[in-house]
Amino acid sequence: MQQLREAFPFATTPRYLILDRDGKYGSVVPQKLTSWGVKLVRTAWRSPWQNGVAERWVSSVLSELLRYAVVFNEVHLRHLLDEYVTYCNTDRCHLTLDKDAPDPRDAKQQPSASAKVVALPRVGGIHHRYEWSDSPRIAA
Repeated sequence: MQQLREAFPFATTPRYLILDRDGKYGSVVPQKLTSWGVKLVRTAWRSPWQNGVAERWVSSVLSELLRYAVVFNEVHLRHLLDEYVTYCNTDRCHLTLDKDAPDPRDAKQQPSASAKVVALPRVGGIHHRYEWSDSPRIAA
């Protein structure tokens, strides 16, 4: 039960929690979560595809972030995850959004013949955002 309390520190329990119908937690965990005011939402019987969004998110974090970063502690992990979420929402291309980000930005034309494409590091340099730059200082 201690680990469950540590999962939601500082009275940050979610309003809803989606659970599949796996019995690995028994009845104790759902009872405790309910006593904290969490509304449990169960997926349909024999419907593993209903966990797809959460599983896709975990898969993306593992393959695009955690395989390339050394995490020193919980604070560092939270910082990396915050940067990754910002990157996903502002810079990362999403095929379902016609290769745009959830926070879209306009495609820019080359401002001058001497402008170069520069890579702006994101998420500690693991990912990048590419933009035009006329400044020789940035393009170097």
